[in-house]
Amino acid sequence: MDGTYPLKPDAVGLGLRRALLGPLQSAADGDFDFLECAPENWIGVGGRYGEALRELSASHPLVCHGLSLSLGGTEPLDEIFLARVRRFLDQHRVACYSEHLSYCGDDGHLYDLLPIPFTEEAVHHVAARIRRTQDLVGRRIAIENASYYTAPHQEMSEIEFTCAVLAEADCNLLLDVNNVYVNSINHRYDARAFLAAMPGERVAYLHIAGHFDEAEDLKVDTHGAPVKDAVWSLLGDAYRLLGQRPTLLERDFNFPPYEELVDELGQIRRILAEAAPAAARLVRR
Repeated sequence: MDGTYPLKPDAVGLGLRRALLGPLQSAADGDFDFLECAPENWIGVGGRYGEALRELSASHPLVCHGLSLSLGGTEPLDEIFLARVRRFLDQHRVACYSEHLSYCGDDGHLYDLLPIPFTEEAVHHVAARIRRTQDLVGRRIAIENASYYTAPHQEMSEIEFTCAVLAEADCNLLLDVNNVYVNSINHRYDARAFLAAMPGERVAYLHIAGHFDEAEDLKVDTHGAPVKDAVWSLLGDAYRLLGQRPTLLERDFNFPPYEELVDELGQIRRILAEAAPAAARLVRR
């Protein structure tokens, strides 16, 4: 199973949303380096949307970020759906397919990402489902550290749980920097220590996004606002601790003018460049 990743370490990307199709199709060279889509939203889509997807994936690398696999759930994996995912990944030459380290189903889809108990039993359960998923899609997948607002049961820390799943499943990590920040405030831990504990060799790429400040000690992951200064700062820490990685800007609603998204991509590039000397020292070790 090929665990390599095709993007350059300093690549920056945008989420492929139907509301952005026009600007993405007419974008200037260099606005972005890759695109990310949810396969659930595009599998089987035809007409002008399907044609737009084919054109964009032919001219830009595409990664896929799933929404509904429910890796932490107890319902059987949807192997028919995963067969369709594999065909989609092959069709669009997608090397990285990721999913959330959470669950979203219980005798039906719950339309939310719910936290998995941080227990040894859950590590074994989730890792087995990830390994089966990798067999079915023919690729090493990446799991994303999810934001969560309640912790149903904790025998170990989020850091310990995440690292244990990565090791037992032998999968990669989609490291969401905004989720690290949100969780660190809501659950009162050191965000930089979380980043430092992540196995850098497993980090496929990063997510960066905006969130909502409900209160000083409560942040809500929304993907509907500009990235905040504290998260930009944490992104720089991620590069300095783990090295440069491809980075995707997430925006799911409240879309600003396209030029504002390009400005945020420019900010990612500036932070990548500033962190390049530290990243180079990591490579030489």
